Amino acid sequence: MNEVMQSLMVPRSIAVIGASTDPDKVAGKPIFYLQKSHYQGAIYPVNPRASFIAGLKSYPSISDLPEVPDVAMILLGTKDVIDAVKELSRIGTKVAIVLTSGFAETGEEGLSKQNELMQAAGSMRILGPNTIGLVNLTDGIPLSPSGALVLDNLPIGHVSVISQSGGILGSILSRAAARGLGLAKLISTSNEVDLSLADFIEYLVDDESTQMIMMYVESIRHPEQFRAAALRARSVGKPLIVYKVGKSAAGMQAAVSHTGAMAGEDRIYDVFFKELGIIRANQFADFIDIPVALSLGKKLLGKRVAVLTSTGGAGTLVADSLGEHGFDVAAPNEQITHELRQLGLGDQAVLDRNPIDVTLAGIQPKILKGAIAAILNSDFYDALVLILGGSSLVKPELMGEAVQDFLHTSPQPILAYASPHAPKAVEILTALGVPSFTQPESCGIALKSMLQTNTPIQSLHVSPRSSKLPVNPPFALSGTLDEFQAKQLFHACGIPTVQERRIKISQFSADDLLDEEQKYVVKILSKEILHKTEVDGVMLNVLAKEIPAKMQEIRERVKVASLIDVQEFSIQEMLTGGLELMVGMHKDPLGTALLVGLGGITAELINDHAIRLLHSDSSLGKEDILAMLQELKCWPLLNGYRGKPLADVDALIDAIIRFSEMVMRYETHLLECEINPIFVFDKGQGVKAADGVVIFTTANPLKVS
Repeated sequence: MNEVMQSLMVPRSIAVIGASTDPDKVAGKPIFYLQKSHYQGAIYPVNPRASFIAGLKSYPSISDLPEVPDVAMILLGTKDVIDAVKELSRIGTKVAIVLTSGFAETGEEGLSKQNELMQAAGSMRILGPNTIGLVNLTDGIPLSPSGALVLDNLPIGHVSVISQSGGILGSILSRAAARGLGLAKLISTSNEVDLSLADFIEYLVDDESTQMIMMYVESIRHPEQFRAAALRARSVGKPLIVYKVGKSAAGMQAAVSHTGAMAGEDRIYDVFFKELGIIRANQFADFIDIPVALSLGKKLLGKRVAVLTSTGGAGTLVADSLGEHGFDVAAPNEQITHELRQLGLGDQAVLDRNPIDVTLAGIQPKILKGAIAAILNSDFYDALVLILGGSSLVKPELMGEAVQDFLHTSPQPILAYASPHAPKAVEILTALGVPSFTQPESCGIALKSMLQTNTPIQSLHVSPRSSKLPVNPPFALSGTLDEFQAKQLFHACGIPTVQERRIKISQFSADDLLDEEQKYVVKILSKEILHKTEVDGVMLNVLAKEIPAKMQEIRERVKVASLIDVQEFSIQEMLTGGLELMVGMHKDPLGTALLVGLGGITAELINDHAIRLLHSDSSLGKEDILAMLQELKCWPLLNGYRGKPLADVDALIDAIIRFSEMVMRYETHLLECEINPIFVFDKGQGVKAADGVVIFTTANPLKVS
């Protein structure tokens, strides 16, 4: 385990720089909490205006400290922090926790101060700035002024929390305590000038007291480091549960291509988390519910779930939640039904369907225990959800007494949903180790998360790089390519494209075309206008003899719409039949993403697409691309929907692989790249790229070598 991280989490000595004599003030709380927790190490307050603080000798400056502290907590004003950090680094302090705000979170000026802070730290590590600190509940070491620490008897357990928000850390601490969820370590990374999410994942992977890790994430600043740490956590069986804020696309920067608009930051995070086997909590309530369920410690090995209820409505709510998350609420088999009938429940009980409704007769302890036994003694169901009805208000101990004998003998996970507000019954079940929820939707989410921990991460099917990629690009790759150039690049990389000619409006002759009866597509060529339909710059089904007049007509319309006088056109073969798809790339802070979906001018409107992240050390194989296509709502149209011919999926997969390899080859210089549409014809007839957008950086252009 990293020595510096161990010193931070379990320090032998702590200096509190800027400590207050008033325990009710933020700067006075750290020492108050340390003493309340009976911290056994040395505490050194630093305050030039006080001789003693909380019974401890106070030191006028950092240089006056009697020894070099393992950790220093800094509670000074922004302008004094940098000097303090510099002095702490000079004397050899291992880690400083900078609780002060006013850095990068405030804008450019604050970012400049944060850069100064990092330089001042030298070899000393920094947690923060703008952090609420950390709390080591396992060892009773609170290094934080959080108001949540005033709570007594905080439950200590095996769930650790890393949060990029200090306030949320306190919220999680108090909510977990209310649910009886025991926590081990809580860390607020905040601005992450130095120590980040990944550093603490690495530490907690080796921490014996941590069995699972919760993370409140605003952004992942170091994706590759995070990826390595997350995979390591997964490899040792420590689940990662993430609540990622920022689902809205409101703040997303507009992109030139459809791909950028359709990918969206949050969709990329979804893919990123899925690749790493991370469980994502979509609601903040789930953020507590999921670890409550996982703390049960039992494996969910299948999707068949029994719902045992004495109130039909509540059972139906839970069954709906389970069905929404892909669980099978199957009717009990003959053996279970027979055993239930032997309990003498009467004619009103519904025993041949699921939810299994034992009615009010089933609230008798003996009958309730017998019903649970009938379900759990069979291997027909993989999990059981118990419904706490109105009887739990009168007899809160009823369900707990009925189920407790099965908790250690039954391999199936057992959960509960409290339909009325029955806190005492929930408290009893929680104490027994039965995850209990107050929302029916939580049951489906909890079981889905349990199933996810047992689902292997899908690895990429690595395929050899294509020999079709050009050794030399067809021209210098710099700035925005027009459509004709874009398709030249696609063709050079092995992607089939439409037949077309580049024509200057002043030089065109209909006699130049091979077939005067053939119909063509007439498009403007302009690096300034990439979405041609938006300026009415495309005309379909044009005969050869009509092309000169149509070019002039289009030219005038485009000039009115865009104030650009177009001089060049692309004359393309007119494709008929086939399904229009799109394939594109999107550059995101998490990496370069490949997007495949339904194409055409309505691509963004229909929004039917699948995403994968591309990696420099591995290539997407045919199985990966096929899996992407099968995720699409339009997949049936490729797979012989209602008797229609099968599409040429093999040719499409090959084209997408060539596209992804092209993207990775030019990744460092490529800003945007998209084929929309790529026509997919019947099996054996191939695919053709009919339009495209390609934008390279202008700095250090790639030239023909």
